[in-house]
Order: sequence, then structure tokens, then C-alpha cells
Amino acid sequence: MRRPIAILAFAFLSLAPLAAQHAGVEPGLAAARLLEDLSLKAALASIPAAEPALLDEQAELTAIPAPPFKEEKRAEYFRRKFQEIGLKAVRIDKAGNVIGERPGASPRPRLVLAAHLDTVFPEGTDVTVRRDGAAMQAPGIADDGRGLAVLLGVARALDRGKVRTPGTITFVANVGEEGLGDLRGVKQLFNETLKGQVDAFVSIDGTGHGITNVAVGSHRYRVTFRGPGGHSFGAFGLVNPVHAAGRAVAGIADLQVPATPKVTFNVGRIGGGTSVNSIAHEAWFEIDLRSSDAAALSSIDASFHATVDRAVREENERWSSGRVEATVELVGDRPAGRTAEQSPIVQTAVAVNRALGLPVSLAEGSTDSNIPISLGIPAITVGGGGSGSGAHSMAERFDSTESWKGTQRVTALVFALAR
Repeated sequence: MRRPIAILAFAFLSLAPLAAQHAGVEPGLAAARLLEDLSLKAALASIPAAEPALLDEQAELTAIPAPPFKEEKRAEYFRRKFQEIGLKAVRIDKAGNVIGERPGASPRPRLVLAAHLDTVFPEGTDVTVRRDGAAMQAPGIADDGRGLAVLLGVARALDRGKVRTPGTITFVANVGEEGLGDLRGVKQLFNETLKGQVDAFVSIDGTGHGITNVAVGSHRYRVTFRGPGGHSFGAFGLVNPVHAAGRAVAGIADLQVPATPKVTFNVGRIGGGTSVNSIAHEAWFEIDLRSSDAAALSSIDASFHATVDRAVREENERWSSGRVEATVELVGDRPAGRTAEQSPIVQTAVAVNRALGLPVSLAEGSTDSNIPISLGIPAITVGGGGSGSGAHSMAERFDSTESWKGTQRVTALVFALAR
């Protein structure tokens, strides 16, 4: 443990501009003050021994179902945990986010440290955790069971080290990160619950030690085709919403996208009809469009709409009876954006990784940080340590080998940013 902590001297010299930004002192002096804080060393040194209990807690919280839009049971678990840890003003806001404060010497700057409560798995999914040595397997065990565990681990480590920060740290277990949740939890945080009160935001999502500073934007639509419907034999010649949907999906599959910037499209769900011998009166599909470049996202969005319009036109021209109409409903809107590589929050995260002997990698992704990034608030998403595989599948796994390093990394990052 001594070597990684000693190397923090290098990191905090790099962090001096960030500290000075809030403290109003010379960078060298700010770095010296950070290095004098023995409480951080105590906090970091306490983490490896506490990790087995934290892994038990990770398994415990993962076994609490948190399907999309039904995170209440897991939220109540976190409300109790936040109170047990001793966080202040613990509450659940109108969206379902669980919030607890760790006051600093001043209310500002305020750092929000968050992890998401929800999973992608529907109600009724078996979330029993199976353990085999360092391996843990269950839907959601890594995404975001690990992030949620680290959220608790950091709060406890700061207390064990008796760490006091100049600024306030707000811990949040938020709802609605996955799928059609459409980031409703962080939207609530920044639009109402903590509007105008957040100076920096860090989301813990998944495993590893990566740093996500580029926000991949997405537009998600539900497209519904409607027509009169009828008997497959007796009403033959009638427009068919299922056929119109098929034309649209085939057209989308043929869309061309640039190699750079990366642009993706995916029809993820499709349905409709009443029976094999009926011309459907309704059919639908859901599509996800993504890019980290706002202009490129806008371009693929326009191509998608044109493809749907063409599919409706071709279906109506093909048959002599009835008309098909399409309704395109926006069901998800995640803004694209970027926290600059040279920004203080990114450079702080990079310096902390290097100080602790961890690999440095900057990445892009669609996470809770999309919202603060779009608002111009410094924000990144980081992994919670360990390693994972099979995310969003029934075979999702978490390998806890040296996972304590993730808790250490986030604790050191929080210490550096809450000033």
C-alpha cells in the first residue's frame, strides 16, 4: 500500500490547478496542502480489508430486483444504507433518486457521486447471485451492482479516514439510466432537485478503471403503423401495417453511415398483429440511433424519418384498398457532448489513475454523465474496479480480483474533486 499512496505526490501536483481554482491559492501551495492530509492515506489504507464485506453487499443489493421503472425496493435499501453510514439529509426525490449529503466545510463546491439503481432486466428475472471464488454471476452484478457497491464503499472509507473536505459531496443512487428510462433520474437531479447546485459530477458505472469523457447521444423512437385490418384471405389486397413495418426495417438496414464519427442504428424490438390469418391493424418497432457527434446524430435521424415515410408511401401504392399511417414517437433523447480531455476533471481522473498504478484510458459511452455534460457541468463516468463480462445478459459476471483498487481510485478521485 505504501508505494501507491506515496505516488499520490505526482498526481496532486497535477491536480493543483483544480484545487487552486476553488481555494484561491497558488498551485504549489494547494498541492502541498493536499499532500499534508493524512486522512486520505488512512482512508485508502482501510479499503482492502473492507472489500470482502463490500462484495457481500454487492451480492445483497444485486439480489434486490430493480427492473426499469420499478426501482423502489432497491431505492429503499439505499435509503437505509445512507442513513446507517451517517449521511445527512437523506431523502428520495420525486423521480425516485436516493440522495444523501456528506457536508464539507462549505456547501460549495458540490460534487455529486452517483451510481444507477436500475437494470435492463424485466420484472420476474431471476437475480440470484452465484459465487465461485472471485467470480460472481447474476443479471446486473456488474452493471450497476458494482457501481452501487463502490458508492457505499467510498462513503465508508472517507469516514474511516476521518476525511474532511472543503466542499460537499452528495451521494446519489439514481433511477432511470438504462433503456427507456431515458436518464430520467439525472434529468430530475439537474432540472429540479439539485438545479444550479452541482459543480462537478462523477458516475460510477460498471467495472474496470476507465474514464468516460465523451457522451454518446441517442434518439430512440417507437414507430407504430396502423391500418383497417381484416381477414388474410377475404380482405386480401388491403394495406398491411406489418408489411409497412417490414419495408421500413429493411430500408433502415440498408442505411449507410460514416466510419468517422461513429454512427449506429438498431431496431431492437418489433411486434404487432393478432393472428397468422389476419391482416394486422397495427404493427410497431423500436429503434435506437447513436453518435457522439450531434450533427451526425441529426443526419441519421433525418434518414430514419425519410425511410419510414417512404415505407408508408410504398405500402399504400402497392395495394388498392385502405391506407396505412405511421406515428413516430420519441421515447428517448440523450444529448451528445464531451468533457474536454484537458479539462481539470478529466486530468484529475488521469492523475489519480497514474498515481495508483492503474491503466489510463479515455472512452466514449452513453451514461448518466450525458446530462451534466450537455449543461456544461464538468462530468465523467468511471468504472468501479474488478472486471466484468456479459453485461445486459443473463450470464453477466463480475470478477472481484483486486477489486479494492476500484474503491481506492474513486475515493482518491472524490478527495481531489471535493475542493
